[in-house]
Amino acid sequence: MTTAIVVTTTTGTRHDAEQIAARLIGERVAACVQVSGPLESTFRWEGAPQTSAEWLLTIKTLASLYERVEQTILAVHPYELPEIIAVPIVAAHAGYLTWLAQTLESDA
Repeated sequence: MTTAIVVTTTTGTRHDAEQIAARLIGERVAACVQVSGPLESTFRWEGAPQTSAEWLLTIKTLASLYERVEQTILAVHPYELPEIIAVPIVAAHAGYLTWLAQTLESDA
């Protein structure tokens, strides 16, 4: 069975999040991208604590497409160092996983 993953990244604006989501879907490297927010992120950047509003992208794809997902995000992401994290889907509804794989495998 093909390994499904969830990739997350954040952006500073809804517009940036929607652009990334549209590009991932348009390039057929993601089967689904959810945009949530705004949410508040607290982090350390350049040695100082920071807090900012961000938008979260939850990207459903295949492990075999991770590199292409990362490249697509980096090509359009406005952050100097964007968060891009992938985690495996260890359990999911079988029908959903079949849909995800069928949506993307022809391009994997």
